[in-house]
Amino acid sequence: MNFILIAVIVLGAIGVIASVVLFVCSKRFAVYEDPRIAQVSALLPGANCGGCGFAGCGGLADALVKGADAGSLEGLACPVGGNAVMEQVANLLGMAVANGEPKVAVVRCNGSCQSRPRICEYSGLRTCAAMHATGAGETACGYGCLGCGDCVEACQFGAISINAETGLPVVDEEKCTACGACVKACPRTIIELRKRGPKGRRVFVSCVNKDKGAVARKACQAACIGCGKCQKECQFEAITISSALSYIDPAKCRLCRKCVEACPTKAIHAVNFPAPKPVVPTTPTIQP
Repeated sequence: MNFILIAVIVLGAIGVIASVVLFVCSKRFAVYEDPRIAQVSALLPGANCGGCGFAGCGGLADALVKGADAGSLEGLACPVGGNAVMEQVANLLGMAVANGEPKVAVVRCNGSCQSRPRICEYSGLRTCAAMHATGAGETACGYGCLGCGDCVEACQFGAISINAETGLPVVDEEKCTACGACVKACPRTIIELRKRGPKGRRVFVSCVNKDKGAVARKACQAACIGCGKCQKECQFEAITISSALSYIDPAKCRLCRKCVEACPTKAIHAVNFPAPKPVVPTTPTIQP
């Protein structure tokens, strides 16, 4: 019986000593955290998508508090929460924040199954990253979409799907938060974040093929061939050509769509514009 009592006393003493040591350590090595970080983190959507450039919402919250202490929130933004969330954060921190123009993910590849037929069959790991590492993929175009859906897997909001008919990713504008996860997931950088534009209207070159015209056209019938016709039509200097590939600057584009009509391969896309009104033929009147 004495052995049991001694064991209880010893264990109790060890517990008391351990508690004292832990209490002293917690006070001695305590790390102070600004309470505003938790408050800002509570305002953020909690997606932890990395679209802000930080590993998660906690990292962005910490950066926002530090930015407020430094007197500027420039360059810090939550793409998922958008302007509404950033305004709440700015009000909490007593700062002003510039409203950024909403963006959306854009797939810059028009090489559908019909325009870019398969020339071989890939039998390895079915991911875009793995297929890209082996070479051009299943088509002759070494720049276009591989269609394995790495972007679909990366999107946490269900905003991207693969069109079974074309084999290309399709972005749901209503669900897209412009977090940029799909941009990072694509090994060929065919997905770009662009300004949504007024009423969601955008004009962009749906191709990233940098081969010269004849080579690009042979690989894909819908490829940009760098002919320069779109650049000649643009009156606002919004189109530049580099490495036989046209690019439209969204900041300069005035959505006139003259470049769309000028493109011989239909590589330039105009999105969310109203359908042109049908031309009604008029019967000429003959004066007696």
